Amino acid sequence: MNPSPSPKQKLTLVSHLLCPYVQRAAIVLAEKGITFERIDIDLANKPDWFLKISPLGKTPVLLVDGQPIFESAVICEYLEDTTLAPLHPKDPLARARHRSWMEFGSTVLNAIAGFYAAPDEKQLAAKSAEIAAKFQKVEDALTATAEGPYFAGAHFSMVDAVFGPIFRYFDVFETIDDFGFFAHTPKVRAWRAELARRPSVCQAVQADYPALLRTFLLARQSALSRRMVDIPQIALV
Repeated sequence: MNPSPSPKQKLTLVSHLLCPYVQRAAIVLAEKGITFERIDIDLANKPDWFLKISPLGKTPVLLVDGQPIFESAVICEYLEDTTLAPLHPKDPLARARHRSWMEFGSTVLNAIAGFYAAPDEKQLAAKSAEIAAKFQKVEDALTATAEGPYFAGAHFSMVDAVFGPIFRYFDVFETIDDFGFFAHTPKVRAWRAELARRPSVCQAVQADYPALLRTFLLARQSALSRRMVDIPQIALV
């Protein structure tokens, strides 16, 4: 059994308002019922104190009684090792598979970044197709291993904590245009809808997250940005 969290242990999550990697850490903390403080920083204007605790200059960083842990996967594994309410399967092979799909989730985030930064329509279409292909792989995995509502069935897992922030992007993307990301993935659509209702996923961002994301996307001056400018009600939110 994992040890109980120390009641005297102070945890501080150093955050950026839009960072999906921060969100996965916040979801894990919430799922485990751990009290923590959250401090948001501006990654475009990083404070000196942050650079001293984050060698990579990225969020999230978890301060454990002032001692920094960086990289979201490491933070999540630390929380899994030191607290109750496990989110990984007990079986070593199943646990390794879950970690593999967590890494796959990071590749989806990389494709999303390429999508919203694509400089022209041709590259936007290519990135859209890449994302759709990745979700088809997820669909195949869900078809083979799970009956829902979550990645591995009835139990919310670390993989769900990774994909909740991923799916959140598409709530905004779909207000810009219909890119057909989930056209052929009914199990992924159902999983996405279930995660959107999960309190830990909902509460991992502020209420103004959609507006903040739209502002961020518009500033990319990309093909997606230009589509947003063509939709006044989106551009002005």
